[in-house]
Amino acid sequence: MKLHQVSTPFGILLISLLTSAVADTAALDPSRYLWYSEPAPPTDWENGALPIGNGRLAGTIYGGVPDEVLTINENTIWSGPLQDRTPEHALEALPVARELLLAGNITEAGEFIQREMMHPVESMRAYSYFGNLNVGFGHGNGELEGYRRWLDTRRGNAGVEYVVDGVKYTREYIASFPAGVLAARFTASKKGALNLNATFSRAESVTGLEASVAGLAPWVRMSGSSGQPAKENPILFTGQASFQAKGARIAASDGTLIITGATTVDVFLDIETNYRYQTQEALDSEIQRKLNGALKKGYDRIRTEALKDSSNLLERASINLGRSSNETRALPTNQRILRARSGIQDDPELVTLTWNYGRHMLVASSRNTAESIDLPANLQGIWNNKTTAAWGGKYTININTEMNYWPAGQTNIIETQEPLFDLFKVAHPRAERLARDMYNCSGIVIHHNLDLWGDPAPVDNYTSSSMWPMGAAWLATHLLDHYRFTGNKQLLSKTVYPYLLDVTRFYQCYTFEHNGYRVTGPSLSPENTFYVPDNWSIAGAQAAMDIDIPMDNQLMYEVFHNLLEAATELGISSDDPNVKTAKSFLSQIHPPSIGSYGQIQEWRLDYDLRARGHRHLSPLYGLHPGTQFSPLVNTTLATAAEILLDERNDAGSGSTGWSNAWFINQYARLHRGSDAWAQIKKWFSLYPTMNLWNTDKGATFQIDGNFGVVSGVTEMLLQSTSQSDAVDGLVHLLPALPPADAVPSGSAKGLLGRGGFEVDVEWEGGKLKRAVVKSKLGRELRVRVAGGEDGVRVNGRLYRGPIRTRKGGAYVVTLEE
Repeated sequence: MKLHQVSTPFGILLISLLTSAVADTAALDPSRYLWYSEPAPPTDWENGALPIGNGRLAGTIYGGVPDEVLTINENTIWSGPLQDRTPEHALEALPVARELLLAGNITEAGEFIQREMMHPVESMRAYSYFGNLNVGFGHGNGELEGYRRWLDTRRGNAGVEYVVDGVKYTREYIASFPAGVLAARFTASKKGALNLNATFSRAESVTGLEASVAGLAPWVRMSGSSGQPAKENPILFTGQASFQAKGARIAASDGTLIITGATTVDVFLDIETNYRYQTQEALDSEIQRKLNGALKKGYDRIRTEALKDSSNLLERASINLGRSSNETRALPTNQRILRARSGIQDDPELVTLTWNYGRHMLVASSRNTAESIDLPANLQGIWNNKTTAAWGGKYTININTEMNYWPAGQTNIIETQEPLFDLFKVAHPRAERLARDMYNCSGIVIHHNLDLWGDPAPVDNYTSSSMWPMGAAWLATHLLDHYRFTGNKQLLSKTVYPYLLDVTRFYQCYTFEHNGYRVTGPSLSPENTFYVPDNWSIAGAQAAMDIDIPMDNQLMYEVFHNLLEAATELGISSDDPNVKTAKSFLSQIHPPSIGSYGQIQEWRLDYDLRARGHRHLSPLYGLHPGTQFSPLVNTTLATAAEILLDERNDAGSGSTGWSNAWFINQYARLHRGSDAWAQIKKWFSLYPTMNLWNTDKGATFQIDGNFGVVSGVTEMLLQSTSQSDAVDGLVHLLPALPPADAVPSGSAKGLLGRGGFEVDVEWEGGKLKRAVVKSKLGRELRVRVAGGEDGVRVNGRLYRGPIRTRKGGAYVVTLEE
């Protein structure tokens, strides 16, 4: 078989970019579809395989000819059972560590902490995969023509089409949230021309593989394990694919299903594990329930229900950053990415496509299903092709997991954040026990990672990340933000407020008095290091652990304010003991310090940093995602934050895709649209793979950067604050527009502001043209346009201050001409 492929070394501009485009691509909107004129490289998963998912199950599609591969994931297949990794000697070591740090024995303290306050089992469980569904189509040596594979980011389905010997073959792939299955349809334009064989495969720990023509439909089934002996309670999993092929001949042999003489073949696939179903009998029963239900409904109905569900979420919001040239629009997605990575960045629809793609992947990897426990998006969302994902695929909560959910509220798919509540629920009893056993405190503590079991202990014994007891504080800010977008009082009362109480109780106990403030320690500034000063030991050595960490103070400032905001929303009296204690504690948090060159200080003292261009922007949490350093809240702190951000940028920060994405958000919060746009251009020049996945340093998939780009673009168009912020309940339209020569005109629809304000906005010539703000909750509306434009009109009247809205009301915002 001859497959005409374009194979161009990375970084060399293709001479044939404009001439090699498939002629019939007009139907594929380049701001909506990823599409390719060749299969994904069969040995390069992250450079072309297209992702689908229903929040629990997921697949990546290569689109190979004649052999197709579908790599499959189920989000509870991890590397092993629950572990108790509570450090045995941490409680008695804590006061010793503090004394060493207070005495300036920084190096000795760090070595002591790593020796005495970590568990011998350094790692928590890692995310794994189910395996591959391998389908061979046996087309022989015929000429391959008209090849195209695609992913629709506004509906969530993917497909492949091509012609061999005059027969057109198509494949469509669906991830159904309503049915809880993956589904596919393979067709041939000529009756009886479709032949295939199908089986499962996995790299290791396969415990069973079989195929059969018995039952409601022919099937292939594979079982596996996380690899531990049975007495250690490994994670066990089983997956089954059931086939429908009317009029075809079907046989089974050695774990392979053989279908010949078909015209259409429909496939339905489910995987279950003993994480949710403790016995094999219960697990098998659930598989049969889901698959039999799908078989009875049939592919057409499953497809209709699935696409309606995903579209209902994905179509809520959209952006338009302008139209690319006709020549660029006609190019396959990989060629557009190659152009961007080679420095040609005249393709605004590629930015829009990336925005749509990120929202598709959040919907595909994080949904609140009917299961008792759902899991949030991890470091790779839900997609992985190895028994151990990169970095373990864990929930890294010193930035990465939180970044995954920055777009959830603002782009109007807030439901995708609900699995975070389940992760909190799983972690809670373990985090409560760890707070007691490791720190002798009530409340809950989580360090910088979690796994599917909610393991909250320090992980990996890594000098500059492990000893950071602030993970629960950062996660808890997302819980209250969920209420700000939705106004769900029951959620606030029954779930969010109790969690905030538990988080704040820990810090009231864990912190200790130092120089008149309640400070943390031992802790660190993820994941940076400093040089020990001359008068301390060991002078000039590199260190990470200390006390009174500014980021910790910012997180405590945020979470205690969140508690007070929640109490106010619930009508809890200011005389309530918890409220009074929180107010008192807030007054004891060390305020931000400004360093020797006017910057926000990263450590308790103005240490000499080892990496001034460090990828983490931890000391700038108060700028984004926090609000403490907002230019509209405190201009002094905003200026100091700006100085540090610029220094980080000038010194080479943004050196990973997710770090670069954080810069977009930070510059947007400073209302510096040109700089935010420059960071977007930088991301496209360095980090996306050929299927638009974010990477660490140009390779190795990390999904957080995809979500961070979505958030950053949105922050340029709309920012909002809660009712308790210094700028109460503000809807800030076009706070950081791209330069007028880059995106002169554009629009956004369906964006969501805190307080339940849905926003449609248009701009022209770099200025607001018109916005419509719909009040979903009936809250008070405050409006700001760009840099504080005068002559703002709301419903034709000059805006003079807050407007009391009615639920369901629409408010048209314009500028005086």
